[in-house]
Amino acid sequence: MPLRNNQGRSLNLPRWVAILLSLLLGAATLTGTLVTTGETAEASTVSQAVEGKTFRIATDTTFAPFEFRDTTGELVGIDMDLIRQIAEREGFKVEIQSLGFNAALQALTSKQADAVIAGMTITEERKQVYDFTDPYFDSGVQMAIAKSNDEIKGYEDLKGAVVAVKTGSEGEAFAKRNADKYGYSIKAVDQSSTMYEMVKSGNAQAVVDDYPVLAYGITQGNGLKTVTEKVPGGSYGVAVNKGENQDFVAAFNEGLAKMKTDGSYDKLLKQYLGQSGSGKKAAAPKLSFFGLVRQSFPSLMLGLKNTLLITAMAFVIALLIGVVLGLWRISPNKILSWIARIYVAIFRGTPVLVWAFFFYLGVPQLIGHKISIWLAGALTLALNSGAYLVEIVRGAIQSVDTGQMEGARSLGLTRRMALRRVILPQAVRIATPSIINQLVIMLKDSSLLLAIGFGELLYQAQQIYAANFRVTETLFMVGIIYFVAITLLTWLANILDRRMNR
Repeated sequence: MPLRNNQGRSLNLPRWVAILLSLLLGAATLTGTLVTTGETAEASTVSQAVEGKTFRIATDTTFAPFEFRDTTGELVGIDMDLIRQIAEREGFKVEIQSLGFNAALQALTSKQADAVIAGMTITEERKQVYDFTDPYFDSGVQMAIAKSNDEIKGYEDLKGAVVAVKTGSEGEAFAKRNADKYGYSIKAVDQSSTMYEMVKSGNAQAVVDDYPVLAYGITQGNGLKTVTEKVPGGSYGVAVNKGENQDFVAAFNEGLAKMKTDGSYDKLLKQYLGQSGSGKKAAAPKLSFFGLVRQSFPSLMLGLKNTLLITAMAFVIALLIGVVLGLWRISPNKILSWIARIYVAIFRGTPVLVWAFFFYLGVPQLIGHKISIWLAGALTLALNSGAYLVEIVRGAIQSVDTGQMEGARSLGLTRRMALRRVILPQAVRIATPSIINQLVIMLKDSSLLLAIGFGELLYQAQQIYAANFRVTETLFMVGIIYFVAITLLTWLANILDRRMNR
């Protein structure tokens, strides 16, 4: 085939030159085809490695706009939408676990989760423990103060002030590096909304946080204003345990590259942060209080249902423990008596939260099997309250006049029969008010399970005010719901008490 120039005219070249050029062009075409085929094969291999698999993804509970719940209760945000879109593209599934940042890392370490995506900055220290995907967001920090504060203009005005930061965040790292330079003290908390409330209430004078989080909060009316320019920070990545889940890492990187190429990544950032991810997004119209009530009601009722269910489950277990070990506690058998004593000493002498984390994150490492959050929550509440019920039962039995036992025995009843027919009925009447009180305490203690991501009432409230930053109004609603629920529960328990003890 004759070679032609750009105008289509034949080039009069020696035959050997034409042959050589034709061979070179053919080789180049073949190489390109092989490279393209190789890239396609590699991409296909990555997708095949994760296709059909389900990965457990741990995340924060409240870190808008990266993860938060919308008005329907759905967990949304940049992180959530990103991981779901990549999963759909690459053919794998994700199971989201909303735990809180520190608990998410503990879940990853204990292998309760396969990966963590929670606006997690990639640092050299963290690389010693975790492997990271390619960065999916370049962050930075800013300082904000209360809207009404006209005294602080920059970091130079922070001498003697308290600066609120979020534990484990880029903002905390930046604040610690500059604390001595500007002469302020640091107060670390676990939620962005808590930081903002500290500033608004005067318990802190400023907050240092990731700029997109601050920008989103300001558009939602969190009562703050920024007073410094963005300081470039680290990059966010998805973490996995060192040397594990490398197929997931490769699939995430591939999916992220595809999203950046076809523009869906920029579209996602624009959705939450405005033009080009700048954070300059139009403020949403503010709902009235009753509008907020209507919007929040479904989520709060779901939280109340979970609270009542976990309390009922735990109370049944705790009552069984209390009765059995309460009898052991007064048993003449010293072994049984000491077992009951040790149980009471352990669970009355340790905080509820310790056991919540132990059952949900620690036990799975010991037994090599995942534990349901419902089971972990029920065990936590039941074993803690059971220790108090043991003492309530013991005290009620021992408060029955000793002459009752002597009289029953003199009538020919065995000790067991006398205990069952004479002592215990009287002990039940004595113990009932204290048992009802312990039930109320258990209902309130269930709020501590939010630390492991259990969706009880206060957890649902946190999801609401993490998105709209109306903390005071949301907590006011929660307080009313708790008051009504506990009042009704106490009323019903007292009716039962009166009927049983006529």
